[in-house]
Amino acid sequence: MQIPTTRRAGRRRSAKIDGDARQLILDAAERLFAAQGFDATATAALATAAGVPKGLVFYYFPTKDSILTALMTERMPAPPIDDIHTLVTPGDPAASLVNLDAAVNLRDHHSSVLRVIMWREADTHPDVRRQLRHFRDQMLEATAKVLQASAPSPVRPGTLRACAAAWVSAMFAVASVERLHALDGVSLPTADEVLNIAQVVAAGMTQLG
Repeated sequence: MQIPTTRRAGRRRSAKIDGDARQLILDAAERLFAAQGFDATATAALATAAGVPKGLVFYYFPTKDSILTALMTERMPAPPIDDIHTLVTPGDPAASLVNLDAAVNLRDHHSSVLRVIMWREADTHPDVRRQLRHFRDQMLEATAKVLQASAPSPVRPGTLRACAAAWVSAMFAVASVERLHALDGVSLPTADEVLNIAQVVAAGMTQLG
């Protein structure tokens, strides 16, 4: 017996939804968590936004917290830099830091997990704080390597660590402005402002030696 065309098409659509459901749910969660926050987003709203049955949400993610954990694990940037030497301008730490900023792209990253969700939810979700600490450690290591490789003269390890920490803290603060921009219309940082920060860090490293 031949299955009617409409039924076959319905089954194909259903199979496609089932096969893509996990990513559809994560896409919807990223949009809604960024727009209105984790706590304000109901699981039913996630299912509706994803276009899947609510039961399918619980099939892939037993709790709403597990959706947030998956977003943090899967949609954060990869480790910042594979080869820092591609970013280094010899003798010019400020230019090298600007290159690092462009490579990591904290300010304009495609994922709202990095631009908005991480900063909003870190206070109340241990998994988010853990991921944020891990990412910060990676950034500190990459920044210290970039500064060391671009410094015009040897730099003491303590100075290197302090300058790397200053840069990463500044870049995290700059990246988190995206959330304030969405909420209150705060102006987004410009490339010139990032360059100014890089120059201050480079000058401090040179003076402290």
